[in-house]
Amino acid sequence: MESAFIEYDLLTIPEATAIQNSLRDSLRQDEITGSIRTIAGADISLNRFSETIYAGIVTLDYLTLQPLSYSLVKSKTRFPYVPGYLAFREVPALLQAIAQMDNKPDVIVVDGHGIAHPRRMGIAAHFGALIDIPTMGCAKKKLYGQYEEPGVLKGEYTPLEAKGETIGYVLRTKYNVKPVFVSPGNHLSLASSLQLAKHCMGAYRIPEPTRRAHEFVNLFRTGKLTAGYHEMQQQTLF
Repeated sequence: MESAFIEYDLLTIPEATAIQNSLRDSLRQDEITGSIRTIAGADISLNRFSETIYAGIVTLDYLTLQPLSYSLVKSKTRFPYVPGYLAFREVPALLQAIAQMDNKPDVIVVDGHGIAHPRRMGIAAHFGALIDIPTMGCAKKKLYGQYEEPGVLKGEYTPLEAKGETIGYVLRTKYNVKPVFVSPGNHLSLASSLQLAKHCMGAYRIPEPTRRAHEFVNLFRTGKLTAGYHEMQQQTLF
């Protein structure tokens, strides 16, 4: 998987756009079939002006939403910070993180957008187009589209639309707090992505998979966790 990204740092923006357009053709919106045992969150931590990237994927038990394992990677990027093309900075590190996992999750929720992107290629869609695991995005801010504010109750939602097409949902995950923006990446339908996001709502604004991933990546960045793939006991860490 990593070999496909060896030249990402050298791409021009028109070349990156061509890659996005090509990958978009491979995206599929599939309904969930069968049972889901594990769901993971994926997160990236990096300074806008730094080349160093900290990436993490944390796998949770789907029923209990408790962490089972985590994969952490420290990497570098030289692709410029350009809105709409952040996947070219972040996806290579996520590919390294998924590659070193002994047990792959059934679904991955990425901190970012799926198809809710001007070219339908947010980081969750980009990442999902390159791995054989269903992906979806859950972002804290809108990148693209229009919506009406959902009701204030936990679980209320409205469609996120662009050019007459629904590209995601705006979901209230906690009473009277700012909503999150949910959209499918690859191998998940709009309805399935919303269903999964609602299942993963907890006591916080951010759904558990990406909230946990954010925590673990920050612990890694501050030296409290080490790089690599680790399976864990339920009583450790949190």
